[in-house]
Amino acid sequence: MKRIFAIIFVAVSSVFVSCDDDLEYEDFDIVENFNFLWKEIDEKYCFFDYKKDSIMRWDLVYDKYLPKVYYDCDNVTEYFDILAAMLGELKDGHVNLYTSFDVSRYDFADNTPIDFDYNVVNYNDRYLGKDTRSVGGFKYKTLRDGKVGYIYYGSFSSSFSSGNINNILDSFEDTEGLIIDVRSNGGGSIANVNALVSHFIDETTTIGYRVNKTGPGHSDFSSPVAEKVSPNSTGVIYKKPVYVLTNSRCFSATNEFVYAMKGLPRVKILGGKTGGGCGMPFTTELPCGWKVRFSANPCYDKNMQITEFGVDPDIVLHLDEELAYKQKLDNIIETACDYIEGKKK
Repeated sequence: MKRIFAIIFVAVSSVFVSCDDDLEYEDFDIVENFNFLWKEIDEKYCFFDYKKDSIMRWDLVYDKYLPKVYYDCDNVTEYFDILAAMLGELKDGHVNLYTSFDVSRYDFADNTPIDFDYNVVNYNDRYLGKDTRSVGGFKYKTLRDGKVGYIYYGSFSSSFSSGNINNILDSFEDTEGLIIDVRSNGGGSIANVNALVSHFIDETTTIGYRVNKTGPGHSDFSSPVAEKVSPNSTGVIYKKPVYVLTNSRCFSATNEFVYAMKGLPRVKILGGKTGGGCGMPFTTELPCGWKVRFSANPCYDKNMQITEFGVDPDIVLHLDEELAYKQKLDNIIETACDYIEGKKK
C-alpha cells in the first residue's frame, strides 16, 4: 500500500533529522518513524469504514505525506507538523501526537454553536452564583423556589463518590425534577459515567456496545459486547424527570454519558448535538520515543448506532445569545425548568 514513494526512496532511508536538546535522543530516522506511524494507524485505527466519504484513503495519505518528509522538512518541529497534519486527515479529536514540545490536536466541533455561556451560568445568582454547593466536580443548587434541582458537571475527569451523589440527590428530595448540565464537558473517565448513570436507572440496563479490533484489516472487529450498568445498590435513585443539557462541546466520555442517558424512562436530552468522539483511545510509542494516541475500539449506543459523530438531543434548542448577553438568562436552562414545572409540554 506504500505505493510509488516507498519505491523511490527506499535507497535513502538513512536520512536523519536532528532533534531539539529537550528531547531524549539526538537523531532519529525520519522514514522509519513515518512508516511506523502510518502502519499503526492503518492496522489499528477503528473508523476507516465509517469515514470513507470524509477522509482520504489511507494509502493515498501515505503518498501525500512521505514526499513532504523528504522535501519540506528541515528540523524536528517541521517533521512534527507533517506527522500531525497526516493524523489530522482522520478528523478525530481522539488522535494526538505527543512530544516534549507540542501535542497535535483536531477540533471535534469547529464552527458549531457553543450554546453555553459559562459566565451567565456560574456568576448569575439565578443559576449558580451565591449559595451554590460544590463537591466532587459538581456544582449544585435548587432553582425556581426549590422546585428544580440543578447540577453542573464540567469534567468527567473529576472524581466523586457514591456518597457525594447521594448527598446531592438527597438535597433535591422535594424537587419536581432535575437538570444535569454537561455542556462544554470535554470528557474523562468512563467509570465516572457509569457511576453517575447508576443513580438514574431502576434495573440493570444496557447503555451501549463496544467492539474490539481483531486484525490488521480496516473491517476486522469482534462481535459487539454489551456494556451494562446496574442501579447503585446502596445509593439514591432519582425517580423524577431529568433533563440533560448538551452542546457541541460534549466529547468523549460525556458523549457516552449522553447516549447512556438518552431513552431512559424519565430522561430527556435538551440542547445541541454532542461533539462525538466514541472511539476508546489506544496509545503506542514511535521508535523515536514520541507517543501517538488514536481511536482503536468503536462504541455504539443501545440501538447499535455509531456515536462517533455525536448524539442528537430529544429536544433541539440553541442558546439565545442576545438574551444571555443583555439579560444574563440562559434560555436552555429556563426551558428545562418550564418542562419540569409543567409550563411547557
